[in-house]
Amino acid sequence: MKIAVSSDMWTPLVETLFSELKKRGHEWEYFGPKENEENQDWPLVTMQASEQISRGACDEGIVLCWTGTGASIVANKTKGIRAALCVDAETAKGARKWNHANVLALSLRLISFAIMEEILDAWFSTDFDLDPWNQTQVKRVQYLDKEPDSQ
Repeated sequence: MKIAVSSDMWTPLVETLFSELKKRGHEWEYFGPKENEENQDWPLVTMQASEQISRGACDEGIVLCWTGTGASIVANKTKGIRAALCVDAETAKGARKWNHANVLALSLRLISFAIMEEILDAWFSTDFDLDPWNQTQVKRVQYLDKEPDSQ
């Protein structure tokens, strides 16, 4: 799977994320500063990553900023994106299972290496719930992506 990754700042957590993705057999495309580079604007790097998913160049995304909130807000402005800010494994499982989330938002401030590993384990091992009721809920969310004049 190819993952779009963005972060507005380079931290050891970003570096560890790349190691975790590699360990799981994923490729990634990174948007953000490299080690020893200046921080970048979180709306811009998040938008770049989200657009890669929306147009099909990447399968899913992981977006990071200090709290994770800004990155999740920006990602959710992009058509076809269902981003979830997750601070623990159970939230990640629920986001995948019931919301069919395709972008994981993480907080650079809050998430430890161990918690990130647990979240990634849950994220990548949880399938979307395909029961009819849940499918209807996801379709209702997808409907919001339509242009206002086509609704």
